[in-house]
Amino acid sequence: MRVLEVTKVTPSSHSPKSAADFSLPLTFFDTFWFKLPPVERLFFYRLPDITHNFFNSEILPKLKTSLSHTLLHFLPLAGNLTWPSPDVAKPIIRYTPNDGVSFTVAESNGDFDRLSGNQTYEAHESHHLVPPLKVSDDTASIIALQVTLFLNKGFCIGITTHHTVLDGKSTAMFVKAWAHTCRQGEKGNSSSSLPIEYTPFFDRSVIKDPSGLDILYLNQWLAFTASSDPRSLKVPQNLGVVPQDLVRATFQLTRENIKKLREMVASKWDKSKPSIHLSTFVLTMAYTITCMVKARGGESDRNVFWGFAADYRSRLDPPLPENYFGNCVGSHGQVVRARDFMDDNGLNFAVEKLSDEIKDLEKGQVLEGAENKLSGVLDLLKESTGSVQLIGVAGSPRFNVYESNFGWGKPEKVEIVSIDRTGAISLAESADGSGGVEIGLALMKHEMETFASFFYSRV
Repeated sequence: MRVLEVTKVTPSSHSPKSAADFSLPLTFFDTFWFKLPPVERLFFYRLPDITHNFFNSEILPKLKTSLSHTLLHFLPLAGNLTWPSPDVAKPIIRYTPNDGVSFTVAESNGDFDRLSGNQTYEAHESHHLVPPLKVSDDTASIIALQVTLFLNKGFCIGITTHHTVLDGKSTAMFVKAWAHTCRQGEKGNSSSSLPIEYTPFFDRSVIKDPSGLDILYLNQWLAFTASSDPRSLKVPQNLGVVPQDLVRATFQLTRENIKKLREMVASKWDKSKPSIHLSTFVLTMAYTITCMVKARGGESDRNVFWGFAADYRSRLDPPLPENYFGNCVGSHGQVVRARDFMDDNGLNFAVEKLSDEIKDLEKGQVLEGAENKLSGVLDLLKESTGSVQLIGVAGSPRFNVYESNFGWGKPEKVEIVSIDRTGAISLAESADGSGGVEIGLALMKHEMETFASFFYSRV
């Protein structure tokens, strides 16, 4: 890959908004994710006749101009996460005039068809398509962007975000707002408003924290960090390490596959037990986890942690606006034994556990026991490498990432690159809009082959 330029895109100077300081405090929803590695996404767009001239004269100017206008609505993204001094209890999000987003332009001779397809390829092949976040001990960029040309094939947009500042729903909202502005062309100028669903809501006073969870989580992260400067904003080196021989692949469950799984689980369900929640999410995650645990093999009494982040916007009392910008998700999951997934009843076991978690969510009181949630996650991270199989979830079919049309068509493929550092699976709606689910995985090569055999054996 060849880097052509690295520039900074600032909020449009044609609006007085860009000339004023803007800051936001971190809530406990933010400090929960304080030291986790950045989230990296790729959006591939197929343009078979794309040339250098079209890329440089049409695509790049429109992307940069529309980004500049969009940042007026998302000023925190142009700023930084900063911890001004030891006297300040926690970091803050701060934008000052002339702050901006790092914007890298590159050209790749990689295989666009393979990288934007579903087949297996080596994980490191996509790493050069996402830009790094600039991070020091006391300042961290919030977002970085990269646009990479694949001559006569298309281009991709790489987005790296700091999880302390925004969750997946907020990231998807920003990308769709940028795409909307780009499609508007000259209409999408600095004075234009965004549709309400793309207009961020920044008021942090709606997050109530009477017990001081924000500082509790922050202190737990500082105690976890083995560093001479525990207040450093840098991610610990023991987190986010990509193993050798890691490969990526995408699997799909169609609407018909999901219906088949639902019938399969229901037919084996013990009718004397309470009813179960057989949503698309529960079935997709349960089936994927079951196949992953079987593919790993090993001792049957080894521990497996599975977890997911639930959106709390509509579940708080009072509920938050759907366009609340920041983090507003809570971690849910359990540690179980691998053997529970390995027999013929493994899928039903996984469905039951997930169903119980979803039912508890629907009961309300989602913050009950919140003071213990992060410490439990950190305890798992402290365990020796490989002793616990960690399976999380990144993304969601509800984010509708395939609606991110900048004016050159819907994405060919959307990928979450950072799952190869976290052990998570990625979820998105089917690109063809048919109601299915795309499942992204990053596994050791031999595990991926075994996973595929289990996955396709029942659907």
